[in-house]
Amino acid sequence: MMRRQLSATLLLLCTLLFQPVQAAGTSQLLQALPDLPKAGDFHLTDLDGTEHRLSSYRGRVVIVNFWATWCPPCREEMPSMQRAWELLEPEGVVMLAINIGEDEDTIFQFTANYPVEFPLLLDQDSATIQSWPVRGLPTTYVVDPQGRLAYRAIGGRAWDDPVLLDMVRALK
Repeated sequence: MMRRQLSATLLLLCTLLFQPVQAAGTSQLLQALPDLPKAGDFHLTDLDGTEHRLSSYRGRVVIVNFWATWCPPCREEMPSMQRAWELLEPEGVVMLAINIGEDEDTIFQFTANYPVEFPLLLDQDSATIQSWPVRGLPTTYVVDPQGRLAYRAIGGRAWDDPVLLDMVRALK
């Protein structure tokens, strides 16, 4: 009986986790957050040892992505995030990908297969993800220039989709 309940729970969890990836191909839009809650500040280090504080990017649009190397939709969306960053970075948009709970070696191995140029931040103790309203991986927020959460995306996206890029650009 206990084994059946565990199996059913795992099946439900897998279904819920992978459902956003299946939907990502048909819905590339971001969910607008009507009350524009203030984004929680964080202070994290990237793989090069550079420190990043969200509040230091005030006045700019910031894309904050929560991800992990073991997460299939996270891996799937990473190349499109790189392409989006190549388009948006010259326009002043910041992209920060916060890895949850993994060490530098694991992330370095990941970047051998999924090279990116935007900062990959380390949240090894998961303190940052606990202070943000993250409900699954990947979860991405777009922070407006005033430091408020303007958009949310739960699950994978094609970040280089023109409609999605226009939504981000409209916040500038």
